[in-house]
Amino acid sequence: MQYLKSFEQIVAQQLARVEKMKNDTNFIDYHSLDKIIIGVIGGDGIGPAITAHAKRILENLLVDEVEAGKVELRTINGLTIENRAAEKAAIPTDVLEEIKKCHVLLKGPTTTPRKGDQWGNIESANVAMRKELDLFANVRPVKVPELGIDWTFFRENTECLYAMGSQGVHISDDLAIDFRVITNPGTERIARQAFEYAKANGKKRVSIVTKANIVKATDGKFLEICKKIGEEYPDIEVDDWYIDIMTAKLIDEKRRSQFEVFILPNLYGDILTDEAAEFQGGVGTAGSANLGKHYAMFEAVHGSAPRMVEEGRDIYADPCSVIRAAAMLLSHIGYQKQADALFSALDICTVTEKKLVITGKSDGATGAEFADYILDTIRR
Repeated sequence: MQYLKSFEQIVAQQLARVEKMKNDTNFIDYHSLDKIIIGVIGGDGIGPAITAHAKRILENLLVDEVEAGKVELRTINGLTIENRAAEKAAIPTDVLEEIKKCHVLLKGPTTTPRKGDQWGNIESANVAMRKELDLFANVRPVKVPELGIDWTFFRENTECLYAMGSQGVHISDDLAIDFRVITNPGTERIARQAFEYAKANGKKRVSIVTKANIVKATDGKFLEICKKIGEEYPDIEVDDWYIDIMTAKLIDEKRRSQFEVFILPNLYGDILTDEAAEFQGGVGTAGSANLGKHYAMFEAVHGSAPRMVEEGRDIYADPCSVIRAAAMLLSHIGYQKQADALFSALDICTVTEKKLVITGKSDGATGAEFADYILDTIRR
């Protein structure tokens, strides 16, 4: 039967991926590079508009490094839904070649087609990029001091249901099956990344989030491995929660301030980080890091909002998410002074001072005006 052959191919692909992970042990050292190449990918929808503002801020903060040849900001065009649909590929071949020439990426949102729309069954560009570059750790910080919130989420990026979201099988008109993948090496590396972060940043609690009581094989494996890694960090308290109750505890005023670092499989991490972002103003304010051993990609966590473009409102789109991602990028490649200045300016402009308000419409500031506000704040 054809579906059995499809499943056999999927298993073979995943076993090969496991062996590749086991053999890949080296991390990129940015300090050893003669020049760090930062690729800036606009994406589609409001992506090009908001990413242009973040690029302008990076150019200002890194002007000396760019002039000295230590950093290059390289624009990568073509990761649009139109180009992807034309090539029937999540990432067009020429775009992927340019991406792989960079060391680190700043990326705007991209459109993910839905079943039945005009673009066909094209895999998410984000999912494809995470797999192509093996960006296994999705790191999303959420900080709201006045609410006692200081959370950092480590979402596994390359496994779970998203690993083969476009490879599900229609057995018959009445039955469709998708596949969920959890592996030992995939879980070990995200768990270790989270615990190392907690150790380096003085965090005392790491919470593992699964549904291991119901999804016993995959979630059970994820939970077991994370706990085993946690035993190597005796100074850090480890607890585990089910995804359903954790969504409730994040809004529990008595409990939420007790959480610090989270480890989650892909789907649960996607859901929970969007909920968490609402506390600091919504997904439009949240940045995201996607880290691997050889590449890193930083992005806005929200969608491409094509309706805003259709209505001519893309100039009013909020660039905070991708600007925050740019600050995370600066920190990751070793420019902490510039990162701190940008994080501080974001806090001033969006929380404490807030001279400009972005509404997404003409009654609010434009993205360009807000970027100017950020730069003026940094220069004070």
